[in-house]
Amino acid sequence: MREFIVEADGGSRGNPGPAGYGSVVIDPATGETLAERAEYIGVATNNVAEYRGLVAGLRAAHDLDPSASVHVRMDSKLVVEQMSGRWKIKHPDMKPLAMEAARVFPPDRVTYEWIPRERNKHADRLANEAMDAGARGEQWSASSSVAELQARAAASAGSVASAVPEASGPPGDAAAGAARVRAALGVASATTASASSAAASSSSRRGAAESSGGGAAKADADVRAAQSVAGSGWAPADMGAPATFVLLRHGETPLTPQKRFSGSGGTDPSLSEVGQEQARLVGEALARRGTVQEILASPLARTRQTAAAVAERLGLDVTVEDGLRETDFGAWEGLTFGEVRERYPDDLNRWLADPDAEPTGGGESFAATATRIAATRDKLIATYAGRTVLLVTHVTPIKTFVRLALGAPPESLFRMELSAASLSAVAYYADGNASVRLFNDTSHLRP
Repeated sequence: MREFIVEADGGSRGNPGPAGYGSVVIDPATGETLAERAEYIGVATNNVAEYRGLVAGLRAAHDLDPSASVHVRMDSKLVVEQMSGRWKIKHPDMKPLAMEAARVFPPDRVTYEWIPRERNKHADRLANEAMDAGARGEQWSASSSVAELQARAAASAGSVASAVPEASGPPGDAAAGAARVRAALGVASATTASASSAAASSSSRRGAAESSGGGAAKADADVRAAQSVAGSGWAPADMGAPATFVLLRHGETPLTPQKRFSGSGGTDPSLSEVGQEQARLVGEALARRGTVQEILASPLARTRQTAAAVAERLGLDVTVEDGLRETDFGAWEGLTFGEVRERYPDDLNRWLADPDAEPTGGGESFAATATRIAATRDKLIATYAGRTVLLVTHVTPIKTFVRLALGAPPESLFRMELSAASLSAVAYYADGNASVRLFNDTSHLRP
């Protein structure tokens, strides 16, 4: 049985906005490009464009050999997880596209793999060529495409940069993102030279001498993006819209003013009257800003109540996300810090000194909480790429989101003050960088 690799991607400049997709069919034995597909599809979301790219790539492979097996590689975790059957498909625009993709080949002949964006450059460049063509009022043309040249030039430049360790890590891993920026800046000249050489040597293949200059310029896009990050510190314009998490701590409960441990293993208190009014004020403030598109909440009562008040004002639904729950503080639930110090001094000292230490009685360590939050963050980044999402959660999860984004050590959790009903925000970019945009904002609570 013949085998193919299909790499696919899609993008939207606005999400939703002018959108396009790109797909490439590859011979896994030789690495040869067997087919390219790209199309400008008008106004659509990133996810719809990604699904359209998948369908086009599968059809191109089917045209080559309908009896083949196909291994799909995409940098969209959402599409990969949904088509693999591990995540449900809820969005009405994506359900028919997923069904269409599933019908091209028998399911047992198609496998899916998530790959980082930097390994999906050929399809990504095809998608951008399609969107560029759409902006000119044209459709993409295979005869003028230089996407393959750019991808090969970028790969060649990557080999030149092999002396620089390439960072790895999940989206929002600040240390990994910074290392990628340093690596990209270090090989800027090598990338440009490789791109120019590759485009020039194949100009006869494409039949247009001007393709060499355009290919070199576009092949340098990732380096320019890195330079933008390094120069401004955040908000790189050519990285696309980030996934932005607005982090809302729930309103006050009867335990909040007393500063008692209140995690996921205690009495699950509801909002007090003060907390209910705080939730209302948050809803008013977010309605004025008008940027929140989705609302997710921890399963605990105080977060669900806060989220419900905000959702009613914004006209949105609330999705419960278990990964956003507060740390379980074990036997310390309901106690003040002083009471814990008096009753469990040795356990408290270990907890303050070691992120792997659990509260008395088998609660959750800060290290375990960080692992849970990082996994939740990665899942939500993939699901809500390019969107602004309100996460209604608790002190420890919010501090952990911020700590991971900054690449700060675990002890930094003890150096952050987070008020009830406060707003914080972190943006996550496609290159793996994160930028903390807001922390502990309570201006909406003041008269």
